[in-house]
Amino acid sequence: MTHSLVEPAETTPPARELTLKVLVVCTGNICRSPLAEQLLRAKAEALGIPLTVTSAGTRAMVGRHMTSEAAALSLHYGALNTEHSPSQLTEALVAQADLILTATREHRSEVVSLLPKSVRKTFTLNQFARMVPTLANLVEPPISLVEPVETTPAQIPLVEPVETLKTLLSKTAEARSLVQPPAALTDDDITDPYKQPQSVYDAVAAEINQAATAIVESFAAALNRSK
Repeated sequence: MTHSLVEPAETTPPARELTLKVLVVCTGNICRSPLAEQLLRAKAEALGIPLTVTSAGTRAMVGRHMTSEAAALSLHYGALNTEHSPSQLTEALVAQADLILTATREHRSEVVSLLPKSVRKTFTLNQFARMVPTLANLVEPPISLVEPVETTPAQIPLVEPVETLKTLLSKTAEARSLVQPPAALTDDDITDPYKQPQSVYDAVAAEINQAATAIVESFAAALNRSK
């Protein structure tokens, strides 16, 4: 009897994730969430932070455009492009994201109701911006090993930027219950400026810009610690 030897199938290692996937959520996806999306993207690109940022609405005004007021303020605060097509929030979008930032606590609840296990990665924008700066200076970056090549006789440590950011997200989720809430819980909510006076748009845009700046600078601080 002869026995044939079957070569073991080669296993392909999982592809490295090159960016952290961030989803921003509001109601219509024409004011707050696209503004936050565009500012997070622009600030991340300016600092070399590997983010992919998208947005969606719990009741998206599909087929509409970003409001002219929000688009103008987005450019004012440094957005590179204000082209935008509203998207409806879905369970698939929630599942694909590494971090979900919502305009209000109600939106956060709606996200979690779509996919309960997303609770650890879902924060309001203001909540995350309040928590992450302190934790960014404490996170210890994960280390992986690079296989040797001809010019490197031994394995060398490599810090993966996306893994560092995911570690920061995990630490932030763990600290959620330990962080003092704001004096007024509504401070975690961003007002809907739709059909409101320009002064409301101005205040909302300034609030979103401040939060986006705090988040991206915290990501940069965490990555700088890993170098």
